[in-house]
Amino acid sequence: MINLQKAEFLRSAAKKEDFPRDGLPQVVFSGRSNVGKSSVINRLLNRKNFARVGNSPGKTTHINYFRIDGKFYLVDLPGYGYAKVSQAEKARWGRLIQSWFDDPTLMSLGCMLVDARHKPTADDCTMGEWFKATGRPFVVVANKLDKLKKSEIEPNLQRIRETLEIDDSVKLIPFSAEKGTGRPELLGELAAHLGEELR
Repeated sequence: MINLQKAEFLRSAAKKEDFPRDGLPQVVFSGRSNVGKSSVINRLLNRKNFARVGNSPGKTTHINYFRIDGKFYLVDLPGYGYAKVSQAEKARWGRLIQSWFDDPTLMSLGCMLVDARHKPTADDCTMGEWFKATGRPFVVVANKLDKLKKSEIEPNLQRIRETLEIDDSVKLIPFSAEKGTGRPELLGELAAHLGEELR
């Protein structure tokens, strides 16, 4: 049994030498700067302000590692697609993320966040290709579900699936960090890949 409340910040990795390689599973979260990644992580762990929720997007400029109950790492990648960052900084983030994905031993499970309201962007599609290229399992989490009308949910989810070109083997989880919708499904995916129950 993994206790999600036992979460500690481990380090911010600015280069590949900083990535932990102790054999613990690594569950990675990625998404655009304003997709609500910190809120999803906080909701998942049932902690209010665990992952910093910044007023301005693009706050995470390194790869942040959180150790959960000594059993696995929750890996928070820098948000992408944020306009107010210099090209050089964007390129640095890109290289950092690429170096993480280039090592197939790191990722146990990927959680790619998209905005349920919008068609995935070109950046989202690039990130999707990176996940596919690892050959490792990943899920797509469509956050901000609470902002949609009931009638919009199915067509939007279908559009996300088609735009990212993911088949039925990739789970698409409708999620609301505000309301907690989708949390049991996401926890179920984590439990399945980590081989332990989570509470």
